[in-house]
Amino acid sequence: MRYDVISADGHIDLIWLPPDLFTQNAKAALKDRMPYVVDGPLGKEWVSKGGAKFGLLNGMGSAGRQYVPGQIHRSDRMASTGLYDDGKRGIRRLTEPALRLKDQDRDGVQAEVLYGILGATARLRDDEAAAEVLRIYNEWLADFCQASPERLIGLANIPNHDMDVAVAEVKRAAARGARGLDVANRPDMTPLWDPFWNPLWQIAHETGLPVHFHTIGGPRPDYGKLAPKVARAAAAAHITSFQMHMGYMLMSLIFSGALEHYPDLKIVIGEAGLGWIPYVLDRMDLEWEDQFKDLDLKMKPSGYWYRQCYATYQTDRVGIKLIDDIGENNVMWGSDFPHPDGIWPDSQEYLDRELGHLPATARRKVTCDNAAKLYRLG
Repeated sequence: MRYDVISADGHIDLIWLPPDLFTQNAKAALKDRMPYVVDGPLGKEWVSKGGAKFGLLNGMGSAGRQYVPGQIHRSDRMASTGLYDDGKRGIRRLTEPALRLKDQDRDGVQAEVLYGILGATARLRDDEAAAEVLRIYNEWLADFCQASPERLIGLANIPNHDMDVAVAEVKRAAARGARGLDVANRPDMTPLWDPFWNPLWQIAHETGLPVHFHTIGGPRPDYGKLAPKVARAAAAAHITSFQMHMGYMLMSLIFSGALEHYPDLKIVIGEAGLGWIPYVLDRMDLEWEDQFKDLDLKMKPSGYWYRQCYATYQTDRVGIKLIDDIGENNVMWGSDFPHPDGIWPDSQEYLDRELGHLPATARRKVTCDNAAKLYRLG
């Protein structure tokens, strides 16, 4: 098919999945540790017997929050399309292929890269159960995407706690047709400079699947211990700085030498924003030249970025102004649908406003061609 706009960052959240997905498909020994749906004070909600809470069934954002009109402008825009009302009626627009495609059409998008449920598995606090949840999700995702493989681009969700488990899941997902790997990003995750990750780089290199790390922000303040006004300030700082925490992951990965050892390995930092990237690239090069040339790198750190890395963003006026420094081949736009900080269903308006000054070839790379090449579309 013809592509004009590909969203390189969309989401499927656990709270929009079929309510019995995990309990019906888990191995017998793990059924009691799976997420399931119960009646709660605000309606049906996803929980686990271990005490994990995942949010309201068909709720707002990855945490399944209750939609409250007037609190978040972008959520109001999504609500105006009937998304949350449909969810309350059991209409799963996000996880029924035909309905998901209609919402792509509404936004002028021909294909969407789908990140998954890794944040939900962290809430389980049960690594064995989390690995089973991801196996089940990846199987469901393969079937979901098969309904329209030219438009639904699924990223298999890969755990980070045990590399043997991770590699086995990569092999299984690759056999089912996954288009990339979405690796769990958690506050307690082993840093990317650690050799712990070498087996993942190896299997990603062998399968040809790009590796994705989606932003989760920095440590979340304990808002309950703060006075209301102070808590609001803490929340504002946390949300505003959300994307910039990917800088440390990028630096750790490049300085590890993984991209030197595996020159065909592709890395995507999802929902990372753009404006901070030129500074980080320049800083890495400076420090490498000054004192770290003993590392296993054969070219400047920024060279690995331009050769093998991508960042996705939804709106970033400053970053687009710096696109010559970031690299027009290294940027992929995504709507972040259906998360509250995304720009669906108004993506075309944002793209026209932020990219309208770019040459047509550069704009097309950002909105379509870079993703089409990476995910082998068209």
